[in-house]
Amino acid sequence: MTELDTVVPPHHASFLAFDFGLKRTGVAVGNRLLRTATPQATVRAEGDARWPLVAARIAEWQPDALVVGVPFHPDGAEHENTVRARRFARQLRGRFNLTVYEVDERYSTTEAHSQGARDADAAAAAIILEQFLRSLP
Repeated sequence: MTELDTVVPPHHASFLAFDFGLKRTGVAVGNRLLRTATPQATVRAEGDARWPLVAARIAEWQPDALVVGVPFHPDGAEHENTVRARRFARQLRGRFNLTVYEVDERYSTTEAHSQGARDADAAAAAIILEQFLRSLP
């Protein structure tokens, strides 16, 4: 499900976003009212070791819904990380019983680097979340 083909209900006002990676997952928090996102410390864990850290972030921020960046090739084609990010989104839904919105995250990390981000993964998560928030009515 993407934000483009799903209406985001008004009661979904606060969001936690993830820029999924095998070793590092960027995290950002934001809300619908301000339409801004703030990078949080990147989760630096692999495999099942990441879940307690993700759970702690969700418990800390108590978001109404989650946003996951899904990468594509420049031409829109899927690749291995597209499949991995979508699996991560499905696992988030299953583990935390929250709505998860998927956002095309092409170039978010490149944009984060070009902005001089110290933590490019967290900055990319904020870029992804702000893109999502701007798409809301």
